[in-house]
Amino acid sequence: MLKTSLLLLSLLSICSANSFAESPASNPENTLPTGDQVAAHINSRDEGEAVSRKLSIVMRDKRGKTRHRETRSYRKYYADEKRTVIFYLSPKNIKDTAFLTYDYSDPELEDNQWLYLPALRKVRRISASDRGDYFLGTDMTYEDIKLETRVSTADFNFETIDTCEVDGYPGLQIEGTPKNQAIAKELGYSKTLSCVDKAVWMVRQSQFWDIKGNLLKTVIVSNIEQIQGIWSQQNIDVENHKTGHSTSLTFSDIDYQSPVPDDIFTTNAIKRGL
Repeated sequence: MLKTSLLLLSLLSICSANSFAESPASNPENTLPTGDQVAAHINSRDEGEAVSRKLSIVMRDKRGKTRHRETRSYRKYYADEKRTVIFYLSPKNIKDTAFLTYDYSDPELEDNQWLYLPALRKVRRISASDRGDYFLGTDMTYEDIKLETRVSTADFNFETIDTCEVDGYPGLQIEGTPKNQAIAKELGYSKTLSCVDKAVWMVRQSQFWDIKGNLLKTVIVSNIEQIQGIWSQQNIDVENHKTGHSTSLTFSDIDYQSPVPDDIFTTNAIKRGL
């Protein structure tokens, strides 16, 4: 009887040990990277030193009425500083409008943004308190436009909460929460939820909640392909759930190889136009 009991105890011990070893929670291979690690992968992804491209914007109101915009944009890195400029080419009533931004990696430095409105013939500086405003009738804010494919670790704390999938692409789901109420109010977001494609470290889908905790908008990124060796987004669709308004952005003529002149990233250049 004693031998039988000892044998049963031994078998139970072996089974328990095997169960523990095979448990997904205890297997390092199944441990998800932290939110900080995912954000670091996103922000260190190769975007090329410089790029020029055409950007077409289509805005639709809740009645289905559309407005079209054609722009040309340029972006260039200067060490850890990113400069971006967008020139509006058509239609006639908005032609020559331009937007310029200097994005600094140092969180102690305030980013610089300027908007040129030809009707006023003046360059307006966008203050940090305005970065949550919507950009020229679109459903993206000035901050959204500036970040492009990156995420702001200066404004948000990120946590990996699950795995996810968008259009068959597996990813990691990260939740972003503003670091304080002042930032939440400034940006207009109380929470973000993003599905990050872990093969290319690009966000394929994001949802944003307003400061009252209501779902505000959904952003879907599609047609991500390698262009001249760099993974590039070609379509962004934004749906505003509060207004019924939507915005579609299409990138084309993407060129990472042709030189982009430094003097195009100045307030004089946005006044002068292309």
